[in-house]
Amino acid sequence: MLVVVVAALIIGVLQIRKTYFYNADKTVGQAIDSLNGVVVYYNGGVGHIGKRNLTVDDYNLGLEYQCVEFVKRYYYERFQHKMPDSYGNAKDFFDNTLADGIVNKKRDLLQFTNPSSSKPQAEDLLIYSPTIWNRFGHVAIIAEVSTDSIKIVQQNPGPNGASREKYALKQFDGKWQIDNSRIYGWLRLKPMKEEIADAL
Repeated sequence: MLVVVVAALIIGVLQIRKTYFYNADKTVGQAIDSLNGVVVYYNGGVGHIGKRNLTVDDYNLGLEYQCVEFVKRYYYERFQHKMPDSYGNAKDFFDNTLADGIVNKKRDLLQFTNPSSSKPQAEDLLIYSPTIWNRFGHVAIIAEVSTDSIKIVQQNPGPNGASREKYALKQFDGKWQIDNSRIYGWLRLKPMKEEIADAL
C-alpha cells in the first residue's frame, strides 16, 4: 500500500511540475522550433495563458502560447485557412459523431479517426484526448510520415517537454493506426475539388 501511495505522490509532483513550473533555461515566448517557417514558442507550464492572438483581419488564433495557437497560426500562415468556429479547446477540434473521412464543418477540414482507412499525411492536425491532468486535450501537427512511424511538432508540451515526438504507425485490415491511445484522429485540408463543389 505504501508503494502505491509513494508512486502516486511522485506522479502527482511530476504532473504539477509539468503544468505549473518553468524551465530556467527558457523564457515564455522564446522561439524553440519551427515547421515550414512557422515558429513554435516556449510556453512554460501547460497551464500558462498569454494574451489572445488575433490576425490583422481579426481572426482568432488562440491564446499565446497554447498548442491551439500554434496549429491555427500554422494553418493560417501556410494555407490562409480559417476555421468557421475559431474558438474551442484542443479536444473540441475533433467531432466524435462523424464517420471516418467526413468534413468537420466547424473546422472546415476532413476528419479521420484513429484508426482510419486514410494514412496520416504531413501537415495533418493530430487531436489528443484530455487527461486527468489536462482536461483541454492537445493538438499537434504531423511533420513527417514514413511507412511505420510519424513525427509531430507541438507547442506547449510542458516546461521540459520536447517540441518533437515520434510515434509508431501500424497498418492492419486496410486501416492505419497511430500507436498512441490518446489520439482521437487527424484533420486535413479538403482537396481543391471539394472546395469547388462546396461553393456550387
